[in-house]
Amino acid sequence: MANPLLLVIAVFAATMVVLTLVGYRLYQRPGRALRQLGTPVITTTVDVMADGMEPRTNTVVTFLQQIGSRIQPSGEAEAKSLRTQLIQAGFRHEHSAAVFYGIRIVTLITAVILTFAMTARMPNANPGMSFALIGMGGVVGWILPKMVLERRIKRRRETMRLSLPDALDMMVVSVEAGLGLDMAMQHVARELQVAHPLLSEELSLVTLEMRAGKRRADALKNFSDRSGEPEARKLVAILVQSDRFGTSIAEALRTHSDFMRTRRRQDAEERAGKVGVKLVFPIFFFILPSILIVAAGPGLLQVFKYLFPMMKNIPK
Repeated sequence: MANPLLLVIAVFAATMVVLTLVGYRLYQRPGRALRQLGTPVITTTVDVMADGMEPRTNTVVTFLQQIGSRIQPSGEAEAKSLRTQLIQAGFRHEHSAAVFYGIRIVTLITAVILTFAMTARMPNANPGMSFALIGMGGVVGWILPKMVLERRIKRRRETMRLSLPDALDMMVVSVEAGLGLDMAMQHVARELQVAHPLLSEELSLVTLEMRAGKRRADALKNFSDRSGEPEARKLVAILVQSDRFGTSIAEALRTHSDFMRTRRRQDAEERAGKVGVKLVFPIFFFILPSILIVAAGPGLLQVFKYLFPMMKNIPK
């Protein structure tokens, strides 16, 4: 076999694709349907603060943690920034930073090995160019987990921003019905478990912190820090000011909900206005050549078939 390494990589990729499709059809899709149906009517109450409930970790996570624990951030500011980003991405475990560094090391080594294998297959490769490609592969392998983390943070912020208006409307109804702000947040967190599980989890953490004895302002500030979403920061500022000055919380929440819905509509209109400009290059490079081939192709074929032979018969 001329390229056994490429054959192994192709077989491995095909196996991974087949396993992914099978797992999606057998587990992910039925699980999604069950989650949409909601929880059973009769459920048992589980105390989330019970002793002895340790998060289960597998062998891969333990291995990555052991590798990443050998690397320490360069400073306290970098460590705090990484911890904040991991929390905003949904990783709240105390060893998340070590696992993240372990992933970066494994990705770096994998990228270097793959780049080295590719450069070894290149005929008449310049040594300087080979070392440069290997270095670029290592840089890409080191930066790639950071890019994936930032993309996950952006996606979670977008999800939370789109789910806040519904939560605010339900919170307004709960407050006007006579519930306090703490009970209203607990009720909203319980009701949004199926529709908006991310926001429901964050509100549940806020209620747990307040039940543990933390001040409401501090618990709300921790919520805004965990989310990192500007709209959540605005909501926290409104709730803290309304609580401090004794103004109507329901009126403030209703006004902010209307503002967020207006902002969402304006963002949608802005994106719709940009569609025409974004479609210029796809139309010019992909759609227009196909239209020209379909429209002018038969005519050009007739020209090649009849006109060119007639031009050859013209006497000079």
